[in-house]
Amino acid sequence: MARVLVIGGGIAGAATALALHRAGLDARVYEAHPDSAEDLGAFLTLASNGMRALAALDASAAVTALGFPLTSMRVLDGTGAQLARVPLGEAADPLLRYRCLRRSELGSALQAEAVRRGIAVRHGARLVSVKDGPDGVTARFADGTSASGDLLIGADGLNSAVRATFAPAVRPYYAGQQVFYGYTPAVGLPEGDACITMVRGSAAAFGFAVSPDRETYWFARVNGDPLPAEKTGDGMPAGWRETLLPPLRKDDTPAADIVAATGDDVLVTNATEIPPGSPWRSGRVLLVGDAAHAASPATGQGASMALEDAVVLAKCLRDLPDPDTALSRYEELRRPRVEHNITVSGYISRGVSSPSPAGRGAASPRPGEEELVSLLDWTAGLPVRP
Repeated sequence: MARVLVIGGGIAGAATALALHRAGLDARVYEAHPDSAEDLGAFLTLASNGMRALAALDASAAVTALGFPLTSMRVLDGTGAQLARVPLGEAADPLLRYRCLRRSELGSALQAEAVRRGIAVRHGARLVSVKDGPDGVTARFADGTSASGDLLIGADGLNSAVRATFAPAVRPYYAGQQVFYGYTPAVGLPEGDACITMVRGSAAAFGFAVSPDRETYWFARVNGDPLPAEKTGDGMPAGWRETLLPPLRKDDTPAADIVAATGDDVLVTNATEIPPGSPWRSGRVLLVGDAAHAASPATGQGASMALEDAVVLAKCLRDLPDPDTALSRYEELRRPRVEHNITVSGYISRGVSSPSPAGRGAASPRPGEEELVSLLDWTAGLPVRP
């Protein structure tokens, strides 16, 4: 049984370990943080494609116990008028419905599921170097320990230590928007109806959803210069909330009142992305999730794409004759789809209506819906090359 070292125990890392374990590989997770919590203030939505990937991992139950479903999307203009209300994804299937939940809850749930299945998860293992050779790969950690395996998967996020070992010039760059996340009681808002409301404001993009227990989850995306690193993270000072309110008050929507009712427990971050075409692999080392293809949050696909990665990688290693062939085929299958997402999300963040076919990151066609469903079906084989 091949041994795979998974560096990073968040959403991408835990999901990758679950998928590799299901494919019969010996996956071991090494997480730098001393516990499983990260990004305590942020929430996310898992789209139907992400939920389909979870089903392939037989991990749906671990996630549907968290958060709440979203079955439709309402769009408002700056006057508060409703422009549209449409179903979201595969709303008819309870296992495939969009789901809104805290990022830390999802990471912890997937990590707990990995432990339940007997996958080793080690905390406090901060990577400092990788040695790749003809017979295996060795990871060395800051505490002086090391681990060796047949493959190493870098699932350690935007500022990946694994990526730095073979592609140090690749750095995430600013995608043009400051992003705020927060929670507030749903005073004066409709009862939670499994609907997310998107507001096309004149100076900010805003979205909110009301949970069944009457808590409003909200986000705002505001164009401007990137925030200094020391001013991002949990615990936004009241001054940042006051900075956010003026652009929201330009419009006649619920956005400003929602933010005004929020305390200081707000996450503020910069929208960032990894340049399309960046290297994902060096020998026995491969990047997945945000470490390989982080996109701005405008499309809301980051976590779902990471879950897709896990399933497709495991199927490639399961079905192809050797690791080199498997990793090459994985990249061939994944790169067009995730880089299209980087491009589309980046255009939205920068306020460009639609990407040109000749634009950045639009090199090859995306897989169609039918092909994607097959890719995420654990029992189906890989698509045959044309």
